[in-house]
Amino acid sequence: MRGALIGCGFFARNHLAAWRGLGVDMVLCDRVRERAEALGAEFGAAALWTDAAAMLAGERLDFVDIATTVESHRALVEQAAARGLPTICQKPFALDLDEGRAMVAAAARAGVPLLVHENFRWQTPMLAVADALTAGAVGRPHFGRISFRHGFDIYANQPYLATEPRLALVDVGVHVLDLARFFLGDVTRLYARTQRLNPKVAGEDAATLVLDHAGGAVSTVEISFFSRLDPDPFPQTLVRIEGDRGTVELGQDYRLSVTSAGRTAVRSVEPAVPPWGARPWHAIQDSVVNIERHFLDCLRTGAEPRPSGADNLKTLELVFAAYDSAARGEAVAFPREAGR
Repeated sequence: MRGALIGCGFFARNHLAAWRGLGVDMVLCDRVRERAEALGAEFGAAALWTDAAAMLAGERLDFVDIATTVESHRALVEQAAARGLPTICQKPFALDLDEGRAMVAAAARAGVPLLVHENFRWQTPMLAVADALTAGAVGRPHFGRISFRHGFDIYANQPYLATEPRLALVDVGVHVLDLARFFLGDVTRLYARTQRLNPKVAGEDAATLVLDHAGGAVSTVEISFFSRLDPDPFPQTLVRIEGDRGTVELGQDYRLSVTSAGRTAVRSVEPAVPPWGARPWHAIQDSVVNIERHFLDCLRTGAEPRPSGADNLKTLELVFAAYDSAARGEAVAFPREAGR
């Protein structure tokens, strides 16, 4: 396989290291050539480009991996689709639902798969939670709590985040809401409250949401970039799901507890640190390997990638609805009325 990575910023090294480990030759493209050269020198690159359109016209590729910021996603996805290239696109997928629908339509017209890089659901601990639910360990779920709360300085590596007018819900909310849908199914109703706790940032850095799911479960989704915790669980996401026959809980340090039939089993679901990785990032780095391996499997078998662009539109709709709910102080029901 030969792919192209477009965008060589902060998170791109994880993409490239994972592709190299999976035996894929990668072409690199970034408008700032020095960034592509630095990443290429570290991990190797089949070729370097500064113009995505020229690269797509000049290279023989099996797929494209887009790791740029959201403003450029639509143009790049549409260019890749026009070339008949399967595509992975980093989150957040789109600035609004119309942009997202346009990208999904472009991929559908070209008959190529489109995967959104929602890597939280591909973390090994989250796959273990999903396996427990699928195995029926808790019976029918009726409550869930998914929490991503920390005080880590995320702005040191990504200083632009401090100036974003929409922050927590767009940056991490898409991941955590995708987990809620992954574990408990589609959402029929949402209520959200947002907070700006750190006076040095422009957008909301905390959000609390209550979700009603189509299967009858209720979940809470919590996000905070300004929590004072000791120990700080960053970058771990904590999960608790209760059902009519038991409870599954993913706690700090990747301890998975499954209570069922009056007994509790506890085990570690901590992933190994990739050869190119480091703590505390290893669970995220491992998830990049998992999602990229899944994408390659889909290319070989023709299976639909998870989450596809079409599926991710449902998660994006929750993010935008959360902002509406917080602004109006009202719950939002789905499907939403036309124009809202």
